[in-house]
Amino acid sequence: MRDKVDVAVIGCGEAGIYAAYELTRLCPGLKVLVLEKGEDIYHRNCPIVAGKVRSCVQCPVCGTMCGFGGAGAFSDGKFNFTTQFGGWLTDFMPGSEVMELIGYVDEINVDHGATKELYSTTSPEARALEKKALEFDLHLLQAKCKHLGTENNLRILQNIYEDMTERVEFRFRTGVERIEAVDKGYRLITEGGDEVDCGWLIAGPGRSGAEWFANQCKALGLKLLNNQVDIGVRVELPARVFEHITDVVYESKLVYRTKQYGDQVRTFCMNPYGHVVAENVEGINTVNGHSYADPKLRSENTNFALLVSNRFTEPFNEPYRYGKHIASLSNMLAGGVLVQRFGDLVGGIRTNEHRMSKSFTKPTLTAAVPGDLSLALPKRQLDDIIEMIYQLDKLAPGTANYDTLLYGAEVKFYSARLQLTGELETALPQFFAIGDGAGVTRGLAQAGASGVKVARVIAQRLKEKK
Repeated sequence: MRDKVDVAVIGCGEAGIYAAYELTRLCPGLKVLVLEKGEDIYHRNCPIVAGKVRSCVQCPVCGTMCGFGGAGAFSDGKFNFTTQFGGWLTDFMPGSEVMELIGYVDEINVDHGATKELYSTTSPEARALEKKALEFDLHLLQAKCKHLGTENNLRILQNIYEDMTERVEFRFRTGVERIEAVDKGYRLITEGGDEVDCGWLIAGPGRSGAEWFANQCKALGLKLLNNQVDIGVRVELPARVFEHITDVVYESKLVYRTKQYGDQVRTFCMNPYGHVVAENVEGINTVNGHSYADPKLRSENTNFALLVSNRFTEPFNEPYRYGKHIASLSNMLAGGVLVQRFGDLVGGIRTNEHRMSKSFTKPTLTAAVPGDLSLALPKRQLDDIIEMIYQLDKLAPGTANYDTLLYGAEVKFYSARLQLTGELETALPQFFAIGDGAGVTRGLAQAGASGVKVARVIAQRLKEKK
């Protein structure tokens, strides 16, 4: 079967959703098709979350990572109003434009049920915290932030989905196998053998489709640029340790440059009173964190990622595969996610079930297997993480406690970035790349903003053709 549409969108994550939403708002008569290998928002599920199994059973398509809403659907819904982190859109457009786009995405969310409550960065408490962090050479990147909550995030996405179904055609359980450039447009060949021709193509493959997208770009002769590789662990400790920070700024991005190697280490995805969860990215089990808005669903712990950022030069050109390889080592050792007490790691001792049973900090990811992170993570990254934990302990005493838990590996998969114009267009005309999987964003706010940007570009060009 071969179909023809005006615009095809690959991927139904945050970027793809807002691209289709804005495009059909600006051009009501346009035929827009969204192709997604996962399920719609109502049928996404994970056997672990459902309580059916303890560890990942390698579903053919991961219900946590794929489907309407992408990897962000089951996140805790942190929406940051900033250009300091969350992506690299300022490489393509002025910061003022990025902020306008982020604000517009937030307006759409609010129209569909998102909170209007913001964590402020201008309060005396926030300023005092920033100054205190600097005393320890920790740089607090502050931004206005909304915490939607994991459960509320899903409800907002459901409302947006219902709003879009009458004007956008969605095809779920439809993975794209290949992209071909044809006369006056592009042809998508699906995994089921169907073909879709389109004049305009928007690729928002998400994190789970990053490697696939990089391979498609190589086949199309598009040049890729190295992107950074973020490798680290997820830290879990009693919520009281970070309470004086998270009660003030909630999403505290603390950046530190290590003295031993000069590498940048940062906290990421802070989840006060949250839960550590497993993710499956193309058969590789990694770790992430969630946090609910409802107090009844909260835990007694706070979790956050510690990520070491590295950029590589030629001939290295496969950041995605490098990160995947590191994550696979912990899978090999633990059969999934590995967890170790900080004191055991520093002491060169493998955490086992007996030692874990004595821990004062109880893991929220009970399926994690006690083990030794030093056998999975490269020494340089591990040294950076240990140095960062001792530095954080000065700002939040208790971070370096013996029973602080470290889960591994946490890897942020960014595709090698395409050479793009300021309108996020590839070297092939009318072919755009957006979102985390395209290597231009790394969070809900900027991913959505990238989708809106491309939709406006296409709408303007169509208007000029008339």
